[in-house]
Amino acid sequence: MAPAAWMMLDGAGVVVGWTPAAEHLLGYPSAEVLGRPAAVLLATPEDAAGAADIAGRAWQGPGWSGSVTARHRDGHQVDLGLRISAVAEADGDRRWLVTATDLAGAPTWGHQVIEGFLTRSPLGMAVLDPQMRYLWLNDTLERFGGVPREQRLGRRPSEVLSPSYTEPLERMMRQVLATGEAVTNYEYQGHTRDGGRLRAFSSSFFRLEDSDGRVLGVYYQVMDVTDRWRAERRLALLNEAGARIGTTLDVQRTAQELAETAVPQVADFITVDLLSAVLHGDEPATGPAEMRGQLRRAAQLSVHEGCPESVVAIGDPIGAPEPAPYERCVADGEAFRGVVDPDSPSPGWMARDPARAEKVREHGLHAGMWMPMRVGGKLLGVVTFARSVNPEPFEEEDQQLAQELVARAAVAVDNARRYTREHALALALQQSLLPREVCSGTAVEVASRYLPAAGVQGGVGGDWFDVIPLSGARVALVVGDVVGHGINAAATMGRLRTAVRTLADMDLPPDELLAHLDDLVIRLTEEQDPSVATALLGSTCLYVVYDPLTRVCAMARAGHPPPAVVEPDGTVCFPELPAGPPLGLGAMPFEAAEVELPEGSLLALYTDGLLASTGEDVDERMSRFGRALAGPDLPLDRLCSRVIDSMLDGPQEDDVALLLARTRGLAAHQVASWDLPADPAVVGNARAMVGRQLAEWDLDELGMTTELVVSELVTNAIRHATGPIRLRLIRQAALICEVWDGSNTSPRLRHARTTDEGGRGLFLVAQLTRRWGTRYTSGGKLIWAEQDLPGPLPTLD
Repeated sequence: MAPAAWMMLDGAGVVVGWTPAAEHLLGYPSAEVLGRPAAVLLATPEDAAGAADIAGRAWQGPGWSGSVTARHRDGHQVDLGLRISAVAEADGDRRWLVTATDLAGAPTWGHQVIEGFLTRSPLGMAVLDPQMRYLWLNDTLERFGGVPREQRLGRRPSEVLSPSYTEPLERMMRQVLATGEAVTNYEYQGHTRDGGRLRAFSSSFFRLEDSDGRVLGVYYQVMDVTDRWRAERRLALLNEAGARIGTTLDVQRTAQELAETAVPQVADFITVDLLSAVLHGDEPATGPAEMRGQLRRAAQLSVHEGCPESVVAIGDPIGAPEPAPYERCVADGEAFRGVVDPDSPSPGWMARDPARAEKVREHGLHAGMWMPMRVGGKLLGVVTFARSVNPEPFEEEDQQLAQELVARAAVAVDNARRYTREHALALALQQSLLPREVCSGTAVEVASRYLPAAGVQGGVGGDWFDVIPLSGARVALVVGDVVGHGINAAATMGRLRTAVRTLADMDLPPDELLAHLDDLVIRLTEEQDPSVATALLGSTCLYVVYDPLTRVCAMARAGHPPPAVVEPDGTVCFPELPAGPPLGLGAMPFEAAEVELPEGSLLALYTDGLLASTGEDVDERMSRFGRALAGPDLPLDRLCSRVIDSMLDGPQEDDVALLLARTRGLAAHQVASWDLPADPAVVGNARAMVGRQLAEWDLDELGMTTELVVSELVTNAIRHATGPIRLRLIRQAALICEVWDGSNTSPRLRHARTTDEGGRGLFLVAQLTRRWGTRYTSGGKLIWAEQDLPGPLPTLD
């Protein structure tokens, strides 16, 4: 502590006590001072005039502390630190005890340290009064705000600083003044008042009080944490980009995700322009000449609704002149940034692009960055970043961040491009394997829909359907679903469809057909590699055979949902079919069920993608499906559309196949049948009955051929078979001739030698008819043959 000098003053301010320390401090011996007013010791008249006021305040309160300038005996001035305390005498008089310290002679390290700490600290510091007016601030805070000290003192922060961060600043100070609780490390961001770059600060606030607890004001200190804040924001944005970009395998959606990630954190307006080949899933060209003029807008986003800054719509070519930055990125493959000013003395490419120049002026675009999107040495497109609302220009740090975002997006875009190509190939393969046009004959009226999955991440599935005309005017309806997605699933679907058609030509009942198909799948899974075997194993199938003569529908399923049946009165039901296992498991035998359907009934075969939903259970979806089918008597095409619209109320995650068939029956006049005895003499009668029936049907042109076919088939039945014989003719889309017998022996087509007396019957039948075959029944077999009906004769003009 500094040495202290003591003196005593009476009530009139006259020196009545003087110590050797006081003599040493001011040079006056006691004889020259005692009895004189203390004011003569002060250096200036102003200090002397204020002495009386000081004495009065010292007596009224606990004392007075301050500094004055005194005059030394030799004439020089001495800066003194004073403490004046009132002293009461026993007789009621009052005196003052004065303690003086030579400020110049006191140790100065404390003042120097405090002064350096306050004025040269890297922390900004300020003291404000209870009305939040500046009383003091250091040089660092003056630099932070960009406003000189003399403009701040006596004013509130909101009066002199940028409102972007004075609002949270004053809110915290009001809170600290009201509660007395300190607030530390409060972070906020804002621009300086001149609109400079966005900065981040961390502040702490403390309430100032005197020894009696009276509020004197608030003290706050500020640290510039812009670099740390920018680094944290950059890391957070990159983490967000990793989770947000590439959520789908759609090229345009991935490009849009890049735009959504970068606006407004990096730019106020962003466009993603990709080469046409990339948008179509093809391999991009490698030479600048081949890529010039191939950019198309894939995505764009702005802080303004509707992207008013853009002159190009999604999917359109860029159409910029050759010196434009887009083409420069394509040609050079280098990123660059710069100021955008169409009104500068040298506007460059904008002079040749008035539409874009006008948009720049209208929306205040002032800074731009152009980034080539590259992956593995291949250029995919160009990404443009622009600022209008954000007043800061793009800096090197912004360019590095944008390059990292574009690099991450480039990998996702290239993955989406590759998958788009694979998806297109798989879809083309699947479309080539599905029936181009469903032909059902006259037994049923059919309509169908196939919808690939909406999201490409799953790829093309293996859903399929078919309508197969069978012998005897019957028709087979089949629908199936192959496990998995992609080219393997599509190829497997084609193999199963071919196998079903081959087995259907053998006229097998539904349960036997599925059993043979199951054996085929088991053999194929043993021969194939695991990727193909996985697609085969667990595939499902529903096989339905409808006979228009009996109106009986026989059906069996292998792990597939049952069909829906809508009767003519609108009643909807789902027949309870035996639940066979999926194909390839070989666990249980398949069982068939028969349902008799009134004419005009509706059969709906579908795959499980139609019932898939995340918000409803299966029973609710089945009920909705039934309500969609049970509408008015709509044409089947419109009914298909109605069902699809009703069931698919969001993006579908799986393929959907839907096959609708409205049943028809054969009228009695379209069928003629006769029971024949096993006597060779009956062959002539059979030919005569057939001739009369053809004449009744106005099919005399087919008389000779049909009589020959009937003669051969009946003769073979009498000669080689047993049991009752039945002959039946059916006039439908074709003329069908059927002969039943009680034998299970299958006839063989022979090529007789010249010297053979027989063996030419089935050969003649095969030559004279469109097709023929054998179908086994519960009591034997039947041999059938079909002939085309004669068409109308051409008219002569």
